[in-house]
Amino acid sequence: MGWVRAETEMGSVAINAEIGNLRELCFVSGERRIEPLHTAHWVGGGEIPDDIASVEQDLAGDFFCAPFGQSDLVDAPPHGWSANSHWTITRLEPDEVALSLDTSVMGASIHKALRLSRNAPLLYQTHTIDGGQGSLTVAHHPMVHVTGRGRLFASPKRAALSPDTPLEPGRNALACPARTTDMRTFPASDGRSIDLSHLPIARSCEDFVTLVEDKASLLGWTAVLREEEDDIVFFLKDPRVLPVTMLWHSNGGRDYAPWNGRHIGVLGIEDGCTAGAAGHKAALTSNAISREGVATALPLGAPIYIRHVIGAVPRPEGWTDVADIRLSDAALILIASDGAELQLPFDPGFFAEAS
Repeated sequence: MGWVRAETEMGSVAINAEIGNLRELCFVSGERRIEPLHTAHWVGGGEIPDDIASVEQDLAGDFFCAPFGQSDLVDAPPHGWSANSHWTITRLEPDEVALSLDTSVMGASIHKALRLSRNAPLLYQTHTIDGGQGSLTVAHHPMVHVTGRGRLFASPKRAALSPDTPLEPGRNALACPARTTDMRTFPASDGRSIDLSHLPIARSCEDFVTLVEDKASLLGWTAVLREEEDDIVFFLKDPRVLPVTMLWHSNGGRDYAPWNGRHIGVLGIEDGCTAGAAGHKAALTSNAISREGVATALPLGAPIYIRHVIGAVPRPEGWTDVADIRLSDAALILIASDGAELQLPFDPGFFAEAS
């Protein structure tokens, strides 16, 4: 009950309308099938504590957070009702699904539109927030599983910051709080430094770091080159709307149920407008992220359009990195540091649309 699917020759996706969770995303490239997103080991079986929120009971794929994290302003479970309650299906086509959240958020209605490309391994997502009062934090929450080693690449950032306190004190590899302008030398909890571009960043750790987009960025992007899977998984955003990308490194750092030390090799790549892990209330005042010169909440009232793309391709032969991702006319171009390019057909109006 509540499941709906979309499919093209390039891929398929399932959505659990009971909580708005995007699941079972699969892209097809020749003989290859790439499943880029993670599903927690306890989903669909095993004992799950009764006191955890629906979003954690079914932790998987990607979900839309409104507000992001633990709200301390409105009565809502972690990551908001948008990730924990029912969405009504309003449109269903072979390659498209549209849904509306049954519960209002701070007086606003939220609508979700998913569309699979017919000619490229891409999933387009648009969330529309209409009406409401006050200011709201938001974020996408896709999770990638990296079986072995991987490399992380991203559009230019002005800074990377860890929260004031660790997610799991004593299990954090990154110093808290800390800040750097070089992702390759983030301060570590043991006094050394950690290169955030090499995955995993540590063993038996639970870490969180917020990347703040560079002022000049026209397209925000993150790419993960997975060595064992031999592919590249990437995410695109409009940095004017979602100025931060939060990285959740979950690699066996939680020993209690349902995690039980088995949640390993997971990287959340959470594009948003929020104050990192600081909470909703902090996002409305001066905070470490806003002091970098970006917004940490969206003012409600007029319609807000939040656009996001997930894609995945087999790693081209010889590629060891992703130096840039660009949009040019009707093409999305992935570029390696040696100048090699991979072009994909792309909807040229997606990020430019006003509605």
